Amino acid sequence: MSQTQNADLILRNARIIDGTGGPSQYGDVAIQDDRLLAVGETGNIQASRELDVGGKVVCPGFVDSHTHDDRLLLSDPNMSCKVSQGVTTVVAGNCGISLAPLQIDHRPPPPLDVLVKHQDQFFSGFGTYLQTLAEEPPSLNALCQVGHTTLRAAVMDSYDRPANAEEVSKMRKMLEDSLEAGACGMSTGLFYAPANAAPTSEVIELARALHEHGAFHTTHMRDEGEGVADSLRETFTIGAEAEIPVVISHHKCSGAPNHGRSLETLAMIDKARKVQALGLDAYPYTAGSTVLSAYRNFEAKKVLITWSEPMPEYAGRELSEIAKELGMSEKEAVEALNPGGGIFFMMDEEDVQRILAFPQTMIGSDGLPSDTHPHPRLWGTFPRVLGHYVREVKLFSLEEAVRKMTSLPAACFGLKERGILKPGNYADLVIFDPDTIVDSATFDDPVRPAQGIEQVMVNGRVVWKDGEHTGDRPGRALRLQDLAPFRFDAHPENVSSI
Repeated sequence: MSQTQNADLILRNARIIDGTGGPSQYGDVAIQDDRLLAVGETGNIQASRELDVGGKVVCPGFVDSHTHDDRLLLSDPNMSCKVSQGVTTVVAGNCGISLAPLQIDHRPPPPLDVLVKHQDQFFSGFGTYLQTLAEEPPSLNALCQVGHTTLRAAVMDSYDRPANAEEVSKMRKMLEDSLEAGACGMSTGLFYAPANAAPTSEVIELARALHEHGAFHTTHMRDEGEGVADSLRETFTIGAEAEIPVVISHHKCSGAPNHGRSLETLAMIDKARKVQALGLDAYPYTAGSTVLSAYRNFEAKKVLITWSEPMPEYAGRELSEIAKELGMSEKEAVEALNPGGGIFFMMDEEDVQRILAFPQTMIGSDGLPSDTHPHPRLWGTFPRVLGHYVREVKLFSLEEAVRKMTSLPAACFGLKERGILKPGNYADLVIFDPDTIVDSATFDDPVRPAQGIEQVMVNGRVVWKDGEHTGDRPGRALRLQDLAPFRFDAHPENVSSI
């Protein structure tokens, strides 16, 4: 006779979607401390507490593969905008911007000011930042990267030129120190002014340090519009020359002249994937959001203001209306509103669907939590995929959607023992109703929790229940040294070893 095992909690009558992309099964899930004890059959396991979930979905917690939550992890550690939609791990430090390592005596230049508005809120060392997260833990887990723009701001007095040899050497030393302290990778934002003058060779030289430390690279490419193909080729070159895995951030084809080009770009990515480690993420909207200083680079059909320092009263309003009200052109209105941010309607729905459906596309919100009137993706990304694109559009199956949010990013980012429901893995879980899950956040009313998320657990502890945060903060800052080898061949049939 087998010995009775004890568990803290058993979830009964669950529709289990394990994250691998395989078909769902009905069964039970047992949890002990921060780990999964059993998945499917619980047999001789006894629990001090049981919960009948009534056929609702139980799946791994979602991984937000692209965030700007660097400061939010400290300023609002409950992270309600993320846990309310089922996110249990975030990847921060994207688009070349991070809170460390940086020490300056002036206002941070855009886009660093989407993280914080004052220079005193940066950290001079990455280790200090991670230690602060460890001492003041958030409600979810976090992987944090070093931003290339942050490094440039730390060592350069002007950004409209390539870094010289001495500056590159200083940046590389700061990057290496950060990686040794636990930073998981380096991001670039070559699209933005502070990094746009950096040549490919500058990025490759820094990226060689990533290879030596076994870290990854993510990139907001130099151009996502007319020059998107050239930017992809540059991205492939950086990954190949430095021998590092690269994730293309929020892949898109922006501007009406480029609509439909996802057929071209996805073919390029698919071909490159055969010879190098390459991934990508996307968000489920036809509008992006960033600093207003990037306005000149977009052919947007409409622009909504998300924040403005000189004119905060215009947050949430359309740029065209503001320009008329002020009696000036839209370009002049942008200058009057700066520093500020905007939502830019610039993508095509067919491209969005094609990119989302690409098997290797992960889901990343790219939300900007410091915005006064943020893009709804900050609160709605993951439920929008599950409610709109799965249930309504039927773009892919529920199991495939969950794979894109769980085991796929877990493999690409080396999340050890996360991303799949199996005994021994961490108990990062979401319980949701597939018939009602939907994003509530809209462009007019963007700060609204999703519907249909019943419970969210991080490391075995409930952080979101019945539409409210529990107040618990069991998250962990995951360091490079904690990660598994990165796997970019994470198809459903070969992810079971995660």
